[in-house]
Amino acid sequence: MVFAKAGSFLQIFNFYIEIACNGMFGVGNDGLINPPDPNRYFKLVASEIVVYDQNALDLRSDMEVLVGVAKELPTDSQISADALFAANEIVNTVHVGNPQSLEEAKRVSWKFFESRKGDFVGDHIITAIGNCHIDTAWLWPFDETKRKVARSWSRQIGLMNEYPDFTFAASQAQQFEWLKLLYPKLFQLVQEKSLAGQFIPIGGTWVEMDCNLPSGESLCRQFLYGQTFYEQNFGKRCNVFWLPDTFGYSAQLPQIVKESGLKYFFTQKLSWNNINKFPHTTFNWIGLDGTPVLTHFSPADTYTAQADVKDVTFMVKNNKDKGYTNKSLLVYGNGDGGGGPLKSMLERIERMKNVKGMPATIKHGDPTKFYEELETTSRDLASWKGELYFELHRGTYTSQAKTKKYNRTCERLLQTAEKLSSIALNYGKKVKGFNYSKTEFDRLWKLVLLNQFHDVLPGSSIGLVYKDANKFHEDVISSSSQIQDSAFTSLVSSLYLKDDGDVALVVFNPTSWKRSSELIEFDIAELKSPQMKSYFNQLQQTNVVQMSKNEKLLAIVENIPGYGVKSYSLQELPNGFKPVSVRFKNAVDNHVFVDDSNEYHIVEPISRPENAGSADVELVIIETAFFKASFDWHGRLHSLVDVLCDDREVIPKNGVGNVFKFFEDMPLFWDAWDVEIYHLEKHWDAPVGEMIAEEYGPLRVVMKVEHQISSTSKIIQRIIISAVSPVIEFDTTVEWNENRKLLKVEFPVDIMCDFATYETQFGYIQRPTHYNTSWDMARFEVCAHKFVDFSEHGYGVALFNDCKYGHSVKDNLMRITLLKSAKAPDFNADVGVHRFRYGLHAHKGNFHSSNVVQLAAEFNTPIMTSFAPISKPFDVRYFSLPENTSIVLDTVKPAEDFAQSGDIVLRFYESLGGRGRVKVETFMLFKSAWICNVMEDKISKLEIGASEEGTGSQFEIEFTPFKIVSVRLGDL
Repeated sequence: MVFAKAGSFLQIFNFYIEIACNGMFGVGNDGLINPPDPNRYFKLVASEIVVYDQNALDLRSDMEVLVGVAKELPTDSQISADALFAANEIVNTVHVGNPQSLEEAKRVSWKFFESRKGDFVGDHIITAIGNCHIDTAWLWPFDETKRKVARSWSRQIGLMNEYPDFTFAASQAQQFEWLKLLYPKLFQLVQEKSLAGQFIPIGGTWVEMDCNLPSGESLCRQFLYGQTFYEQNFGKRCNVFWLPDTFGYSAQLPQIVKESGLKYFFTQKLSWNNINKFPHTTFNWIGLDGTPVLTHFSPADTYTAQADVKDVTFMVKNNKDKGYTNKSLLVYGNGDGGGGPLKSMLERIERMKNVKGMPATIKHGDPTKFYEELETTSRDLASWKGELYFELHRGTYTSQAKTKKYNRTCERLLQTAEKLSSIALNYGKKVKGFNYSKTEFDRLWKLVLLNQFHDVLPGSSIGLVYKDANKFHEDVISSSSQIQDSAFTSLVSSLYLKDDGDVALVVFNPTSWKRSSELIEFDIAELKSPQMKSYFNQLQQTNVVQMSKNEKLLAIVENIPGYGVKSYSLQELPNGFKPVSVRFKNAVDNHVFVDDSNEYHIVEPISRPENAGSADVELVIIETAFFKASFDWHGRLHSLVDVLCDDREVIPKNGVGNVFKFFEDMPLFWDAWDVEIYHLEKHWDAPVGEMIAEEYGPLRVVMKVEHQISSTSKIIQRIIISAVSPVIEFDTTVEWNENRKLLKVEFPVDIMCDFATYETQFGYIQRPTHYNTSWDMARFEVCAHKFVDFSEHGYGVALFNDCKYGHSVKDNLMRITLLKSAKAPDFNADVGVHRFRYGLHAHKGNFHSSNVVQLAAEFNTPIMTSFAPISKPFDVRYFSLPENTSIVLDTVKPAEDFAQSGDIVLRFYESLGGRGRVKVETFMLFKSAWICNVMEDKISKLEIGASEEGTGSQFEIEFTPFKIVSVRLGDL
């Protein structure tokens, strides 16, 4: 197009128009969160290039502020009266089609603003920061977000050129990386504006992640990758953890924030609470370990404020801590779908600056400087200890179950792959055949972190998003499994192998403690060589193995060292071994197994007798060395007797456990997001099916039960009881196709306590089991990771899971929410086949004296096995901690600069709320040990010496309750 200015030469400009077939909030019909309509059409009505009438544009902004002052400030105030008078006079002055009248009207508004302008500072000071919150995926796929970022941020750069005081903050390093890759020239402009102090990268994380569901290590990686990107591309790390929109905040976040080099925290989401109003605006948030972080909730109660008079007056009125500070942060600009501040917003801010009579002074500013001033000038701020529980969107613990299972799987595989890689890279510098690729680990972690965005992992996006998310997760699972297997194979090959040696089972334990007994299962197809097949044939002639239903070999291994590799010959059963026995109630001669000179054999297959309804055969009783469990023929648990604790009964009188229940799930609005408290009032037992015995022991018994729970949904469950495990495992497959129903499983237990213990990242949270107050009642559905424990003095019961997060304990009833069936924004959410596991464990002592933390980790972390010919037995411990310690070595990884330093990083945490010193030994030789932070910066040097065996290294670290400690090991 050709343009000419008066008195200038013709100029040629090229305009590019990008059109996307969606609205700002996707393509749903008749409502914000409805599923996309593929048949929805959009029509481009007009596209105009205009030249504004500057007087008209200025007058519009003048009137917006004048009318706002007249409406929002007290009508008996002088400024309100003056604003109303001026606005009325402007209306009477303006005549359509008469440009001169606009100039006359401008003089009226100019007189109002000039008469109230000054250098004074108002009673309240508001720092305004522009932003355009862009959901990395939500009602649109990831690829649309890439375009949203470019469109939104380019507009802001244009506004920065026009308004030199304008400041704009953007979070999510992932979005910056997309911009750098797809729009490099625009990214360069962002860097230039960042140097000028106008475009402010903020937040410190890879994406604005969910904070309930990711593991502790995933939260650390969010900061590690985010802060690293900002430092490499903008020359500095962030100081403000910026997370305005997520569905609750973990109690360990303050510690992780500080360990990642940030000092401050911003959000506003708890203003959405639907039961209790959060009592603070500015306060010190105290984490699980006691770490404080200065926190500010914008009293505008939004991150998409419009920068008008209403925002200013509401902020001052709504600030709950005016007695302790007179400062607030206004976060304005169109968001969720991007866009950001408009020219009109900036014009309103310009007019509201230092206007005498306004309730606050407003100014553009940098969030970091805002917090620094807040820290310096505030006084006697209140403190809030523990999690910031969000009293809404409780359904996000359950929606899109496949994504949640994939996430847990990816986290485990990546960490195990890193552990084995670290060992393979450092074990005597002699492991051959393993190639470490930091580039690939970075790619995989970034995919996992991307999917932890706060509308993806929680399950609140459209179906198209989950097609992408599933591909990303499956990519991670495939690649990390290959890395893990390659590292393990290379590690095994470096040990005492001999081509003509005795065949042995080689086991790697990726947890930090010794596992006393483990029932392993492996595919006999792996035994390919004649030597291996001969070994297997010999095993079959003994009583130490069992064939499973799917033709896999079962065997018991004992005393597997933590972070160690050990060989087993599998020649005999453990000392004192007791097989699993099965009988009918009151039919003591009807055992499935008979012990005849240590030979165990089947007496008869078990199936429901014809007279199963009679009292003497209504239950199937399965007994191990740990417990005696009684099931009815529908797989429901009527009794659980702890034979190690004076035959303590776990199930209360007339109680039945492992009961599946339907709950009607009809949220008020946020379908995939919410589970409302009234859902607890309408529920019913799911229909039941028949149980049969699928495997008969002696090492393991598997009872299979099929429930047709509706005309469209079915459960196939295998109740698995091992001779060497104190945990009853429920391996469950559900064909699920329901409409707005929840599926839960419940266990009543004979325990009385006012609180239950729920695992969170790097620790646990205790929550009430009663509804005494509205704050207690609001926690009717809560998040837990791998376990929930419910204990009284001397005894307790724990539930484990491998991918579930929604839980509740009310009075003595423990429940896990298994599946949800929302219809918006994904109409087919959770329709399909789901497989998951949960476990029941009764234990002597309360939670702190139990091994629940250990068993829950083992439930989620399988050992690795391989068969190999060896020259002699071996038992190699790569890292060792004292037994019965509450310290968990959670992460072993190559340092970020491994290519230069050769260092590895260990991350420990204290799991039970205790303190002390712990000695850590490693089979590998290191010359230096440093305490470091999440960013792997060296903080303080530790004394390191030779291990007691003289073949490796050892050092000591000090712990306080729930402390996360990272240690960097190297040669310098």
